[in-house]
Amino acid sequence: MRQILKVQISDEKEYLIEISDSDFVKFNQEISEYTKGQKRLIVMSKKVYKLYSDSLLFKDDEIFIFPDGEKEKNYKNYLRIMQRAIELGLTRKDVIIAVGGGVVGDVAGFAASTYMRGIDFIQVPTTILSAVDSSVGGKTAIDYAGNKNVIGTFYQPKKVFININFFGTLDKKQFMSGMGEVIKYALIEDSCKYRVPQFLFEFLTLGYEKIMELEPLTTVRLIEYCLNLKAAVVAQDEKECGLRKILNLGHTLAHALESITKYSKYTHGEAVVYGLFFITAFAYKQEYINYSYFRLINELLEKYGFAPLKQKFSPAEIVKYMQKDKKSTADKITFIIPCDKKQVKEIKLTPYEAECAIKDILWHPIQYKK
Repeated sequence: MRQILKVQISDEKEYLIEISDSDFVKFNQEISEYTKGQKRLIVMSKKVYKLYSDSLLFKDDEIFIFPDGEKEKNYKNYLRIMQRAIELGLTRKDVIIAVGGGVVGDVAGFAASTYMRGIDFIQVPTTILSAVDSSVGGKTAIDYAGNKNVIGTFYQPKKVFININFFGTLDKKQFMSGMGEVIKYALIEDSCKYRVPQFLFEFLTLGYEKIMELEPLTTVRLIEYCLNLKAAVVAQDEKECGLRKILNLGHTLAHALESITKYSKYTHGEAVVYGLFFITAFAYKQEYINYSYFRLINELLEKYGFAPLKQKFSPAEIVKYMQKDKKSTADKITFIIPCDKKQVKEIKLTPYEAECAIKDILWHPIQYKK
């Protein structure tokens, strides 16, 4: 099974996404053929290396094993990758390949974008979250001084290879983390302006059992639908000057929660889900959406086993981290908010308004009749 998608940034800039369920021997052959004649530095997650190094058959001297966890997305590991590239003698004609989740892809992509002012970069995402989100679109970054993704570039990969067989070894926490981002896409579908309806919200509702079982055809379709939406957004706004901001639905609170807990308590997808519960409730209270749609969103989230945030963090502390967000200004915090079914828009709140909203909604969740 194979599906090919295209990300068209401009007439001169495009790349393909290949989604398949190939066995790993064939998968390795496909990557080797694509990179024939190039020296390769393969930046691989430590967990992925332990699980798949015998199957993928990359040469040991090509591999840089990257430690797992958001806290590893730092300049020290970035410099280690650069040092390894120098040791391997990589030139501008060569390639860096990221094999792992979003952290590996972000750092390896940043290294590729800055090594000799830019060399080829290939994404091989191994989690649902990285497959539907971070592997496509060209955002690369490292964290610094407690600020998420504060140092980075926009640098599109040359190709993205997605093999759904990697998902079979995801634990429940990582699987659910990916589903958090998937549900986000269902809530922004119409705002993405893709040429034909994807009906992702309905697909998630009706296909629940097969999605949870990772049935192959269903999984390929799920990834395809999400990436069609993301590719449409990136094609219209590569560098997040306008439309691309809608991909941050739920992320303003999510990034603050990740920072407060030093990236040790919640996965990115879990934090995004808490952000979705929060901003959906805020949208309903402020009459951006009606009760019917508010309830539909909550029922979908709960269908997949999610619940609103229970731990009560200080609203003032949350706002402090929100103000560090790249999309915030000196006096306003940016939120993407549901405004109609499958549609979202940007709003800006003062720190005081944001603090009041957090205190009101996170500490007093809305109850609805089931």
